[in-house]
Amino acid sequence: MPQRQVLLIEDEPHIAEAIRFILSRAGWGVSVLADGAQAMAQIVAQAPDAVILDLMLPGRSGLEILAAMRTDPALVALPVLMLSARGQGRDRDAAERAGATAFLAKPFANSDVLAHLEAITGGGAGAHREPA
Repeated sequence: MPQRQVLLIEDEPHIAEAIRFILSRAGWGVSVLADGAQAMAQIVAQAPDAVILDLMLPGRSGLEILAAMRTDPALVALPVLMLSARGQGRDRDAAERAGATAFLAKPFANSDVLAHLEAITGGGAGAHREPA
């Protein structure tokens, strides 16, 4: 079975590397993009199985990217895990209204990112679960 692919759009290098590491270890192919301006082009070009999208990005916000994805028939059903350093209810609500599949507030355990990603993509063959 081909490796599942995720596009991680996160501008904080330490967070991006930590997420890339745990997802790669769990069998995911991970591409990282640090700028929102090129996000739509990368999503279309890579056709990932899921997108992990930071709310606040340089170039274009995560909410703007998500709204654009949800108006594109080819991307409307693509699972999106939205990350935000601002975990207030209004950010969560805005992400849900824009079409996020799941939302995770920073700081989070890296294993939570994997658990959410597996949940929104249906786990898949050989899904890795972190011990509780």
